[in-house]
This record gives sequence, structure tokens and C-alpha cells, in this order.
Amino acid sequence: MSGHDHDHGAAVAGNRRKLILVFAITFTVMIAEIIGSVLTGSLALLADAGHMFTDSTGLLIALIAASLALKPATAKRTWGYKRAEIIAAAGQAALLLGVGGFVIVEGIRRLIEPPEVGGSTMLWFGIIGLAGNAVGLIVLASGRNHNFNMKAAFLEVLNDALGSVAVIAAAIIIAVTGWVQADAVVSLLIGVLIIPRTLKLLRDTVNVLMENAPQGLDMAEVREHILAVPHVIDVHDLHASLVASGTAVLSAHVTVEDTCMTDGHAAALLADLQKCVAEDFDVSVEHSTFQIEPAAHRDQESIRH
Repeated sequence: MSGHDHDHGAAVAGNRRKLILVFAITFTVMIAEIIGSVLTGSLALLADAGHMFTDSTGLLIALIAASLALKPATAKRTWGYKRAEIIAAAGQAALLLGVGGFVIVEGIRRLIEPPEVGGSTMLWFGIIGLAGNAVGLIVLASGRNHNFNMKAAFLEVLNDALGSVAVIAAAIIIAVTGWVQADAVVSLLIGVLIIPRTLKLLRDTVNVLMENAPQGLDMAEVREHILAVPHVIDVHDLHASLVASGTAVLSAHVTVEDTCMTDGHAAALLADLQKCVAEDFDVSVEHSTFQIEPAAHRDQESIRH
């Protein structure tokens, strides 16, 4: 194993350990906030627990998906378990829409008919949540620029910390002024944070399941690049999709000059096409399949997309 491979493997293992630790902290704080919500009657604590549920579930999905991705592909599952991440994330999004909707509806109801809220106890649970988030931020800080997953995890925990700050602010307002509607106001703010993130997650997972083109990959531009490769006459049946995060696939029928099929140039042309889609776009397509066809074959195509 080369030194680079060893360093990369060590970095991946280190990031994985960090994610496991932060998941444990986030999940523990979430349970504490649920208990605090029951004891104090605070919707803000319950809403923040729902917010932390979003992130702890996301971390768990990332860990499970990473573990499943290590399982080798088989003759039946040719991509292994890469889609497990997408299916789990879609289920998470559907559940969280319900959580966010409940928080907003209940928050509006409590603005109109505010119940009694234990502000002092609520404050202590808010501090516990903020302390847990602070530890999570310290753990993830050094690795947040290693990859998109680590950066996203850092931002999620930072978002949780802001939610805990909001809970603390509401607890102080209730304790000092007795204005218990502060709990409902903070709940609505946290609910507003949950819904947009959930809708984006649902949209992204549905796009993958519908096998839409990967976000950031302009198919018209891909077509132009392929047509610009020397000896290429036409391209059709051009499709691109995501199997899972970071695994883009592309296939196309490429019509080339008839001489390419006889002078041995087809192999070099195939390499040029694969290099084109792997290096020339923001989304790297390392899994590409091209059917090279001579110009004389175009009239035999019965279905073209």
C-alpha cells in the first residue's frame, strides 16, 4: 500500500470515529431534551429535540450507508448497497416533514392558548444541549474541510447549537418576564429551520430515485463536449443519473466515422470520451458506458432518446 493510500485510509477512519462520537453526543442530548420537554411542558425543547433528531438520523444514515457501501457487489446487487443511503434518507425526510408540521401547528396553538412552562428547568436543559453541541463542534472542527460529508456534519451541529441558544433565550425571557409565549415563538423558529432542510432532502432523494441527471451536470453541455471529440458524428440515447451520493453514471450511443471501426482508432476514441466526462465537468462521471457505432448503423436504430 502506498503512503498516500495509507494516509487516506487513516483519514477516513479518523473521520468515521469523529462521526460516531458526535452521533452519540447528539443522540444523548436529544433524549435529554425530550425528557426536559416532558418535565417542563416546553414545546421549544421538543422542537429542538426534533431538530437534533434530524441531524442524529442523518449522521446515523451516513454511518450505516458507509458500512453498507463496504459490502461487495454481487451478481444480483450489481451496485452493492449504495442505494440504501437514498432510501433511508427519503424515509427520514417523510418523517421529518411530519415532525416539522406538528411543531408549527402546535406552536401557533400555544401562541393563542399558552400553557404553563417551567422556565428555570427549561434553561438547564437548554444549557445541556448547547454544551453537547459545543463538544461536537470541537470534535468536527479539524476535519470539516476533509470532504463534503464532514463539512455538512459540522454545519448541522452548528445549526443545532443555534437551536439550543434559542431555547436558552426563551427560558430566560420566561423566567424574567413571565411571557410564556416565548416558548411558542422559539418553537416556530426551529420548525421553520426544519421544514426547508427536509424539503431539500426529499427533493434530492426523489431526484436520485427518478434517475434524474445529477445536479450540476448540464446534459446539453455534455452533449456538446462529446460532439466536439474528433471523429464523433452524433450522440443519442444519452442518459446520466446517480446511484448514490458521489456515484454518477452515464451512458450514450456515439456515432463515429466508419473508418474508426477499421483503423483501430475506436479504442483511443473510447478513452477520450471517458476522460471527457470524468474530467471536464463539476460532477465527475467515473462510471461511463459508451456504445460506439459506425455512421452506417444509424439507420438501424429503432428507438432513439
